[in-house]
Amino acid sequence: MTKPKVVIVMPAYNVAPVLAKTVAAIPAGSYDEIIVVDDGSKDGTSEVGKKLGLTVVVHPQNKGYGGAQKTGYKEALKRNADIAVLVHGDNQYDPTMVPSFVDKIAREDCLLVTGTRMILGDVLKQGMPMWKFIPNRFLTWLENVTFGSHITDYHNGFRAYSAKFLREVPLDLLSDKFDFDTDIIVQGAIRGYKIGEVPHPTRYMDENSQMPFSKGVIYGLSILRTVSLFLLHKTGLYKQKIFTIG
Repeated sequence: MTKPKVVIVMPAYNVAPVLAKTVAAIPAGSYDEIIVVDDGSKDGTSEVGKKLGLTVVVHPQNKGYGGAQKTGYKEALKRNADIAVLVHGDNQYDPTMVPSFVDKIAREDCLLVTGTRMILGDVLKQGMPMWKFIPNRFLTWLENVTFGSHITDYHNGFRAYSAKFLREVPLDLLSDKFDFDTDIIVQGAIRGYKIGEVPHPTRYMDENSQMPFSKGVIYGLSILRTVSLFLLHKTGLYKQKIFTIG
């Protein structure tokens, strides 16, 4: 088996104090390159990335979480990546688990992989607020029913994608905001692709970025909108280019 080229795509917004810690935790030898997408930071994030010897792409103005990912994946494909692994620059998701995500694609024929906080059974003990847990369970159930998938944690930001999948997905049609992660995994579900899952513990520490309640409400409503638009597309009442395959 030819060793795949693995590129870490790291969206980063004002993470200068924790960036080095995040990078240091990624196991040596598990990747070929790290691309930091500095999404309009004001704290010197890009300078820290350059000092660490990383590839840094800078957005002069903030484009949003999804916008940063789009830039990172396009850059990874330009650099002939076989696998792109999403690692948050704020250290929210445990970087030591990168090899598990890579293996799911390289050895188990998954075209995309998502982390899951639900399988280990300790998500509430680890600090997930109840106001996040209940909507997560409801929306994940709704999305599985709607898109015919069997994913335990639709709203997880630890991901890995094959280059084949990223080339097929209409990245520019997907959201620039936090619901990008849902938009892109839906693309895998409607294509019937094998989606792998990697269980991991929850992290809710002061150094990690957290979505406030107000943004959580907006995020939840955006997911309901995506579900509604897909159902309208499926019935033929309101066709959507984003859900059209081929």
